[in-house]
Amino acid sequence: MGWTLVFLAALSEFVGVIGLKKFSENRSWATGLMYYGGFGTAFFFLYNSFKYLQVSTAYAVWIGVGTAGAVLINMIFFGESKSVGRVASLCLIVFGVVGLKALS
Repeated sequence: MGWTLVFLAALSEFVGVIGLKKFSENRSWATGLMYYGGFGTAFFFLYNSFKYLQVSTAYAVWIGVGTAGAVLINMIFFGESKSVGRVASLCLIVFGVVGLKALS
């Protein structure tokens, strides 16, 4: 159950990241709802995951998945750089998150 909540927190964070980008371009109630609602929901799910998982591991995995997801979202949908260095760094983040999950 704990990892499901971390996964839902990460998905909610992706909504928050998209909302943040959209809100920075156009401050409307809809983009604000995506921004605040996405991150608020992410914290809700993350907080509840702490009942099942160690805080340090759940938080680190959530941050890693959220960071990797945010980078991918911005590369794919918002035209950010897809340089070799960025992709290699993204892979290192993913390997670290997988390692934390596998060892917990």
